[in-house]
Amino acid sequence: MNEAIIHFYPGGPLLALVGNPNCGKTALFNLLTGSRQKVANYAGVTVERKEGKLTTAAGKALRVLDLPGTYSLHPRSPDERVTHDVLYGRAKGEKRPDLVVCVVDATNLRRSLRLVLAVKRLGLPCVVAVNMQDLAKARGLTVNTAALARELGVPVVGTVGTKGGGDTELRTLLDDPSLWQRPASAAANTDAPPSHATDADHDTVRGILKRLALDELIPHTMSDRIDRVVLHPVFGPILLATVLFLIFQAVFSWSVAPMDAIKAASDWLGAMVGTLLPDTGVMGWVRSLIVDGVIAGAGGVVVFLPQIIILFFFILVLEESGYLPRAAFLLDRLMGGVGLSGRSFIPLLSSFACAIPGIMATRTIANPRDRLVTIMIAPLMTCSARLPVYALLIGAFIPRREVWGLLDLQGLVLFTLYVAGILGALLVAWVLKRFTTRGQARTLMMELPNYHLPNIRNVGIGLWQRVAIFMKRVGGVILVLTIALWFLASFPGAPEGATRPAIEYSLAGTLGRALAVVFEPIGFNWQISIALVPGLAAREVAVSSLGTVYALSATANDTAQALTPLIAQTWSLATALSLLAWYVFAPQCLSTLATIKRETNGWTMPLIVAGYLFALAYLASFVTYRVALAFGAGG
Repeated sequence: MNEAIIHFYPGGPLLALVGNPNCGKTALFNLLTGSRQKVANYAGVTVERKEGKLTTAAGKALRVLDLPGTYSLHPRSPDERVTHDVLYGRAKGEKRPDLVVCVVDATNLRRSLRLVLAVKRLGLPCVVAVNMQDLAKARGLTVNTAALARELGVPVVGTVGTKGGGDTELRTLLDDPSLWQRPASAAANTDAPPSHATDADHDTVRGILKRLALDELIPHTMSDRIDRVVLHPVFGPILLATVLFLIFQAVFSWSVAPMDAIKAASDWLGAMVGTLLPDTGVMGWVRSLIVDGVIAGAGGVVVFLPQIIILFFFILVLEESGYLPRAAFLLDRLMGGVGLSGRSFIPLLSSFACAIPGIMATRTIANPRDRLVTIMIAPLMTCSARLPVYALLIGAFIPRREVWGLLDLQGLVLFTLYVAGILGALLVAWVLKRFTTRGQARTLMMELPNYHLPNIRNVGIGLWQRVAIFMKRVGGVILVLTIALWFLASFPGAPEGATRPAIEYSLAGTLGRALAVVFEPIGFNWQISIALVPGLAAREVAVSSLGTVYALSATANDTAQALTPLIAQTWSLATALSLLAWYVFAPQCLSTLATIKRETNGWTMPLIVAGYLFALAYLASFVTYRVALAFGAGG
């Protein structure tokens, strides 16, 4: 999951990094502070200001804010509002910056310098960092920083945010005491700049570029030549569909060996602990807790980590390469048919990793109606938490064989489930369009960054963050819920003379039988009904919950088997298909609903989202189960 981590350092002068999207500002922030924030190659990735700490060569401790990318100081979206409020001293709990570093793209000064002029009018001490100088030189552009400093009347330094040592000039400049002296007019200059001043900026920038001999555009770059294919009206969509299809094929094909290794290690650990601990008295409860609760629960989720890593790897590579904005452009016409623009694509794609950062990324959408609809349909994107459930059911009921001598059948089914979620989201958006758009016209305007090879360090950091987040959930929420479920499934114990498994007499067994009344029409037994309850906190908990329930369901004469072959023997195909359909539209986890509440400032939208998702999930499962029974899949 892509989470924004904010570090607070109350002491020291405040330095704010400001710049257009795609200018390399966040990469420079990482270089200055050593902060491990993810760097993505599309506009609007920084949806919250992030803070780090910088100590200069002279020992000066600075607080550094990485503000969201913006094109002007007239905010049009929530993330641009953050930058506006900080620079104007209107952010709650934060003072105005003591120094502003305007990060500009050396390959696109025409666009970047307008923001510099607007920031300069605020009266704050200002430095211009001409970033991406390596890319500019590769394109034959040379920016004379000394001449640009004379034109702007502020210090100008060159930086390369993606290379070690690329911030040396800036670090040296920050030790200059005169740099931090605020003009006397700064305190009064907190109103928005007048429109005539911003209009005049165009002429000013044009004059600066002409005097620096940078006023001529350099056409026919490598990115332009690649886009002739990637953005082609016929080949472009075919290429996009092929890329997405191959990603889902790789999720299953590449993960077989590491998953088998993790499963073998988990089985070995459970068997070893089981032999070390006695099965009688109090130690018998401890043995059951560790083997049936902790190892069976957590191990049942960790086994799917390779698939999640593979999925995240491809998403990060697409981000780093600059392909994602092209995908948004290609999908703009399709999304326009359901009342959205292509700008909704990036938040929705982020939701494939986790709906929480996807919902947060909607702050880059200026249109309030489009933002609200994107928030409502983001939970329908198949997040990584669903992947363990999908993998479990597909592995148990879908045979592993090739289709047409080329494709993996299990990967094909997984791709179909992802497509089902996308189609469901488009259907919901289309229905909302019929009632909310009232003939509104939408156009897509977004920047297409240059293509470049993915940065290995950024991809590695991104993967490490996701592994850490996933394992933290396994060791935190999932482990706690698994132990809680083990307790409910173990107490009270079976009465004397009981012939059925002890879990059927427990609190969990009683709850499961009550819920089964509700879920029986869609083919769910009491074990599945129990697993759905902790799954409200985190979807992947359903797998560990099933592992715990079935481990405790073993009779005295029967040992608990591995979950996959066990459900293959005890469930019908109709039940498995119904559960897959349920998880395509399943009600969101509580963390996601809390995020929706925070982003919409109320409980109305979270309740609406939870309600319509439950209705969709139940209807989809009911239809799937009944159709499967009609085709003889109930045996």
